[in-house]
Amino acid sequence: AYSPIMDPIRNPYAPGAGQRPPELAGRDEQLHAFDVTLERVSRGRPERSVVLTGLRGVGKTVLLNALRSAAVRAHWGTGKLEARPDQPLRRPLSAALHMAVRELGHPQPDEVAQVLGVIKSFAQRESTEPGGGRVGSGAGARGSAGAGRLRDRWSVGIDVPAVSGRADSGDIEIDLVELLSDVGGLAADRGVGVAIFIDEMQDLGADDISALCAAAHEISQSGLPVVIVGAGLPHLPAVLSASKSYSERLFRYSRIDRLDAVAAEIALRAPAAEEGASWSSDALGEMYAVTAGYPYFVQAYGKAVWDAAVGPEISVDDVRMAAPEAEAELAVGFFGSRYERATPAEREYLRAMADAAYASRSSAELDAVPTAEVAALLGKRPQSLSPARDSLMKKGLVYSGERGQIAFTVPHFGRYLRAHPE
Repeated sequence: AYSPIMDPIRNPYAPGAGQRPPELAGRDEQLHAFDVTLERVSRGRPERSVVLTGLRGVGKTVLLNALRSAAVRAHWGTGKLEARPDQPLRRPLSAALHMAVRELGHPQPDEVAQVLGVIKSFAQRESTEPGGGRVGSGAGARGSAGAGRLRDRWSVGIDVPAVSGRADSGDIEIDLVELLSDVGGLAADRGVGVAIFIDEMQDLGADDISALCAAAHEISQSGLPVVIVGAGLPHLPAVLSASKSYSERLFRYSRIDRLDAVAAEIALRAPAAEEGASWSSDALGEMYAVTAGYPYFVQAYGKAVWDAAVGPEISVDDVRMAAPEAEAELAVGFFGSRYERATPAEREYLRAMADAAYASRSSAELDAVPTAEVAALLGKRPQSLSPARDSLMKKGLVYSGERGQIAFTVPHFGRYLRAHPE
């Protein structure tokens, strides 16, 4: 029988990359801590920038967006960018800071125009770091000069003249300090701050990571109201620490993990109640068993169960009936789409990782496995597998939290691979 309460149009669950769930459960601690950070920085008190880390599907991007909303409510200027491998920081950071300055609503147009001109100058400057296209001699110099001219025509949509002699040295570290100092000064005039949100932060280039840490360190010592909020995979703290040893003191690290049973229950119950439906205790227990509390899985299963249930109370039988549909959706959209990005050699490596993760246990999946064990399963020397491993890391499918160890960035990926043999 059909129940109007369980109308699929009214389905409240929302699986999607970065899509905010109807109930942001289990993140109160991070939200409260950030509210304190905003208030302390606005009052000129020292506070660390923030880094969120976790696997795919735990809701880092959702939380990052929620923190940005909190900054907007506090009348801060905000900007967001998503780091990408091999993409220099200058342009996306310039666009983010342009947005932040516009949000500040500073009452002095001349001062705003000056800072926007510095942002424009920073964006257009040819970098002098390795790989940044420094002008040399001969044919290479002509190529670099051409690239420089192209940069000069790129304007980030800022309708003021570039300010020369400020944030345009070509040394990204020097330029970032000058840029953030000017933007921070503008925010300090308003009695608020500027927050820059960086998703996939582990994909920033080594020079950009180093410069960002150095600039944030310098800005915090100056007492300027600029906060960086980064989100990335579990190895991001190691990336930052390898760049600047003081990064451990520069950032407040927050590990975003799967939801506990209580938070997962709230994430399911609250949206259903808004639509006049409910969950039985047995159904909630079964949902936690199949989703393990991973937020993306909670939403994916919740959506499938809602569409399959008669209601108004969702039963454990509804969960079991809808499970194959949810698993099929995850197999295509969450796991399969990532697996398709891997080459045959990389897929071989991923499957060996999955076998190694289950080798010592009959049911539990290990978080990380030794690279030597993966090589042994493939019957190859570890050095010969480095290209495949490095490529998988660059694609964001695996990460190395410590030397000699490798792990999937996606929860339950090993289980998926073992359940779907080629």
